[in-house]
Amino acid sequence: MSTTNPSSEAPLEGGRRRLSLRRRPDAGSPASAARARRRSKQRRRIANVAGLMAALVLTGVGYSALAPGASAADDPTGNPSSAVEAGREIYTRSCITCHGSNLQGVQDRGPSLIGVGEASVYFQVHTGRMPLVRQEAQAAERPTLFSDEEIDQLMAYVQENGGGPTLPSGDLRDGDLAEGGELFRLNCAQCHNFTGMGGALSSGKRAPTLLDANDMTLYTAMLSGPENMPVFGDNQLTPDEKRAIINYVQTIKTTADPGGAGIGRVGPVAEGLVIWVVGMGALLFGIFWMGTKA
Repeated sequence: MSTTNPSSEAPLEGGRRRLSLRRRPDAGSPASAARARRRSKQRRRIANVAGLMAALVLTGVGYSALAPGASAADDPTGNPSSAVEAGREIYTRSCITCHGSNLQGVQDRGPSLIGVGEASVYFQVHTGRMPLVRQEAQAAERPTLFSDEEIDQLMAYVQENGGGPTLPSGDLRDGDLAEGGELFRLNCAQCHNFTGMGGALSSGKRAPTLLDANDMTLYTAMLSGPENMPVFGDNQLTPDEKRAIINYVQTIKTTADPGGAGIGRVGPVAEGLVIWVVGMGALLFGIFWMGTKA
């Protein structure tokens, strides 16, 4: 029968104790400090990712809460996508051939509609210039092919996908009449005549008459700059200045001609022509009549 020797177990226990101490270094050792730094970095990374995810979630929630309300305000039906979808169908049917599937334009057919906004769509479509019948020097004004509702839908589609200037609101004639006259003579009379009768330009183009243009057509023309007309954004002409010009143009349409017949209101050329044709004709007739009597 064998007996256990206590003295032989003592070294074994001491070795196990030393091994355990080697496996678990104290808190102040370099290895423990390195592990603490790694854990701290991992915690910071996790905290950063969690903060970023929370910010994204809050941004999405805020957008979804605010954007539908703004769109619904623009669409009287309460469905933000109905007008845009209807406009897409009109665009696909009548505009995509020249302006492309993504409003990017087609070379030698039609320009890009990105950035033109609903203001340009209103002017071009409401005046019948678009859809274009054929390629020529200038798009002629014709009766519009679309109803007001269809024009609104087409504007919504272009504005949604291309962005750009929007239609103004309020009274578009709420501007100073005298200031409007000065601005019109400075910026517009060179092409449209000082009374808005229009005139000939180069390369077979002409500045159209403004007699039949309504307030919105005048405003959107200044915003979009069709054909050879420059763009008069809010940096060139403020909204108040645009309203002043519209007030002047619409006022002179109903103003009487105190000097007699307006003769088309095209300026001194018509007046000189009348003087030469009528005046000189009457003078020559008198000379010949007196000669026959003598």
